[in-house]
Amino acid sequence: MNFLQLENRLAYNRDTIQAPNLCDRFTVEDRKKIGLSVFQGYQRDLASRAKWAKRMEAAMDLAMQIQSPKNFPWPGCSNVIFPLVTIAALQFSARSYANLIQGNNIVQYRVIGDDPEGALLAIAKRIGTHMSWQVLEEDKSWEEEHDRLLINLGVVGTAFVKTWFSAKKGHNVNELVMARDLVLDYWSKSVEDASRKTHVVPLHRNQIYERVMQETFVDVRGDDWFHSFPAYQPIDTPSSPQQLTDNRRGLIPPASDQDTPYRTLEQHMFMDLDQDGYAEPYIATIEAQSATLLRLVARADKEEQIDRNIRKEIIQIVPTEYFTKYSFIPAIDGGIYDIGFGILLGPLNEAVNTGINQLLDAGTMSNSNGGFLGRGAKIRGGVYTMAPWEWKRVDSTGDDLRKSLVPLPVREPSNVMFQLLGLIINYADRLAGTTDQMVGITPGQNTPAETSRNALEQGMQVYSTIFKRCWRAMKEEFKKNHRLNAIFLPMEKYFGPNRSLIRREDYNTNPDLVAPSADPTVSSMSMRYFKANNVRQAAYSVPGYNVEVVERRFLEAMQVEGIDQIYPGPDKAPPLPNPAAQVEQLKLKTKQIQFEHEKQLLVMKMMEERRLNAAKILQLEAQAMKLAADAKDAEASQRLKAFEMVIDAMRAHNEAIDTRINAIQALKGDEDDSESGTPNPGGSEPVEEPTGNQSGNGNPPPVANGSGGSMDEGTVSE
Repeated sequence: MNFLQLENRLAYNRDTIQAPNLCDRFTVEDRKKIGLSVFQGYQRDLASRAKWAKRMEAAMDLAMQIQSPKNFPWPGCSNVIFPLVTIAALQFSARSYANLIQGNNIVQYRVIGDDPEGALLAIAKRIGTHMSWQVLEEDKSWEEEHDRLLINLGVVGTAFVKTWFSAKKGHNVNELVMARDLVLDYWSKSVEDASRKTHVVPLHRNQIYERVMQETFVDVRGDDWFHSFPAYQPIDTPSSPQQLTDNRRGLIPPASDQDTPYRTLEQHMFMDLDQDGYAEPYIATIEAQSATLLRLVARADKEEQIDRNIRKEIIQIVPTEYFTKYSFIPAIDGGIYDIGFGILLGPLNEAVNTGINQLLDAGTMSNSNGGFLGRGAKIRGGVYTMAPWEWKRVDSTGDDLRKSLVPLPVREPSNVMFQLLGLIINYADRLAGTTDQMVGITPGQNTPAETSRNALEQGMQVYSTIFKRCWRAMKEEFKKNHRLNAIFLPMEKYFGPNRSLIRREDYNTNPDLVAPSADPTVSSMSMRYFKANNVRQAAYSVPGYNVEVVERRFLEAMQVEGIDQIYPGPDKAPPLPNPAAQVEQLKLKTKQIQFEHEKQLLVMKMMEERRLNAAKILQLEAQAMKLAADAKDAEASQRLKAFEMVIDAMRAHNEAIDTRINAIQALKGDEDDSESGTPNPGGSEPVEEPTGNQSGNGNPPPVANGSGGSMDEGTVSE
């Protein structure tokens, strides 16, 4: 039955699937009917989730600390927003983000069954490496989008990721879609089973113009709505997403201008356009204000998604799914939109806000002076304020003034209310899993380590189940990327800094085996390290483990970078040195150190001897100069010649010392005397002194002319 009563029919075949826009196959009236049908379906789904939308907006206000104006109990009263929801969302985001996205290995492809030749393992490694590179490097916004997803998921409870191949960018795109921007019937069982889902997409005038020129949108350049400013507030909702965002930021919404985006609705639905009684999957895009149909395409990538019988009649069409739902806590009432901390803790957060504000207001009343003035107080009218060290004159006596002033009876802030406030916060922390130990506060000093670890593990149970739901959703997202690679990836592609090769035929495999590399049972770094360390200890004590794989996983658990360089594997590591050779090398090194030490001692001794000789030469030269000045006879001349001979001999001795020092410093460890360990300056024979043997007491050698005796500083007298 044709509910739309269209003039034209459209067969669902290969040509329909490959067409960039099917609007030109319908009349103007048909396009209006389709556009109106899309908009009405969107309004019905929007109405079905109205109660959830109110709860979601209230949760966002609590998370972002938005204060509503208060005039009770008086204008300017306390208006504190306690950050229960904010703390819970931040704790969840911090734990889930660090454990889901670890290093550069994000995606893995599992190998199930026998693989004796290792062909499947090689394909699995290529797929894991390529898909990890895709989400971290090629799609540069992927990690940032998922960071935003996880923190929003903790507040709202539901978020979506839209996965498609962008012909403009040339690669897969994974876009975060907030729950408010994807409108489904609240009672849909799942995203895949929803008969209609509408993505609210803001598009600027230039973006619409570009799509018109690319022939993916209908030419609407002559329509009235295209030449007028977009309405800031849509006609179907009391507040637009932009207005709600401006309200949270404390901004006043600006008036519409040429830069205000149009609001388009991209609806994924089923519509019987061939009038055969079976509704086929399509994607229709309309402009929300005018319900103008901009684009209509088939929601299938290839004809193989159509199942036909022997009469070529359509039995079933498996539509292409673009959206992946990330779930926090499933809705208790069975709705498609799940529960986040904002909805779960909202009533408790409101109660805490009320209690804190009442206590603060009671403290304000208690700390403020006020009361009643009797007629007996002769004080001029008006409001009186008091400052420190200030005295005011009155016409009444002190006793009359005391009788005429009656303070307002105000009680101190209630201790019972304070205890009740602590009880509410305590149970809210239990519900959110943000107890003291969970947020980094250490337990008591005498708490056993095992007790603390067990308590922490039990406290993580709430996060563990949510973490596993996120892992499952990310797995579905990666399966969509795997399917797109099997269709749009080039036959061969080199990627990454190492120019690794990936082929399209590698993706002719089962997409169900793609999964995140993160462990879904581990929700903290300490738990991941504890698990990897236990497996490592078992691998080194029990035979049968693959030690190389165990060691690599242990290093990955510690988030070590450059694992291939640090641990290339037992078969690639250099062999350990021979222990006996190591001992001999150590002995040789010790002997060389001892030789160098003794060599330095000998050099220092000879340098000291040279220094003393140089000092004596200076002394003898001074005595010779004095003797030359007083010389009057032949005996004095003879003594002067003796001085000169001794000085020359000592200078020659110093030169010999320099030669010997240079020879010793040039020695190496293998030229030492192995028996005594004393350096041998000559290598095989000792170096002879040019002027005789040194006495060893610092005195100069005998005089060369054989005059007998030796001269020191006391030899020559006046």
